[in-house]
Amino acid sequence: MFQTVAAAGFELIDHDGVRHRIDRPFTRIISLYPAHTENLAEIGASDALFGISTSDTYPASILDKARFSYHDTAEKLIAAAPDCILIRPMIRHSAANLVEQLERYGITVISLQPATVDELFDYWRTLGRISGHEGGATRMISVFQHELEEMKRRVAAIDEKRRPRVYFESIHRRMRTFSPASIAIFCLTAAGGINVADDAVPRRGTNIADYSKERILAKAEMIDVFLAQSGRMNRITVEEIIDEPGFGAIKAVREERIYLIDETLVARPTTRLLEGIRQINRLLYENEFR
Repeated sequence: MFQTVAAAGFELIDHDGVRHRIDRPFTRIISLYPAHTENLAEIGASDALFGISTSDTYPASILDKARFSYHDTAEKLIAAAPDCILIRPMIRHSAANLVEQLERYGITVISLQPATVDELFDYWRTLGRISGHEGGATRMISVFQHELEEMKRRVAAIDEKRRPRVYFESIHRRMRTFSPASIAIFCLTAAGGINVADDAVPRRGTNIADYSKERILAKAEMIDVFLAQSGRMNRITVEEIIDEPGFGAIKAVREERIYLIDETLVARPTTRLLEGIRQINRLLYENEFR
């Protein structure tokens, strides 16, 4: 995601490589990804947010707004008269015809999704610029950085020998973990955990990485904690992990150190990542971050 300043307004290259000329802030935005919705609300841009996605559940203050989906017809979205529709790369790929129709009609469709923590702050700044709430984005970043640094300071005081080795599952049925550069692994590391799957190779264009059962079991005695995201991406229970054939060999399974964490707290690029870090830390160290 790149931005260049022009005489009036600015140019933005989104995460799908599409170049946008933005002359003024958008005032009638439809967000089709909950992270965009949540971040816009937090930076104070609820006034610029006309519609939200059918899967939005947070924050409560915006849940009465009109609902839309990338499964809707182009006609429904066009009839709402948005000046901008915010999506993420998955939507452009899976609903290419819809996006093409919207763009042909003249609606600006911007695809945003930071893949790493390094991209996180630029993403938040971009939301601030396109909505006319740069100050709110700057304040949000400042608060996030301050709280993150405080957490890092506390974790730095934990002896390396105390830090548990963790396997962080992303999708159980396909035996997948997170890529080492992903936001989820950043949360694990910031909470004081050591990622045992640091050799995982991300699937193209995603934060997810294949990690076969054989590879997991090869590290069975190294895994002090088995952590799994829980939600739409990974509908799993602790019991199902315990009952997975062969998983009885994993140290964390034998010692009953299997934990689930809400995927919205570790995989979505919002400030609630801080809560995800706190929760992981409490699971690993029993309330280190009180």
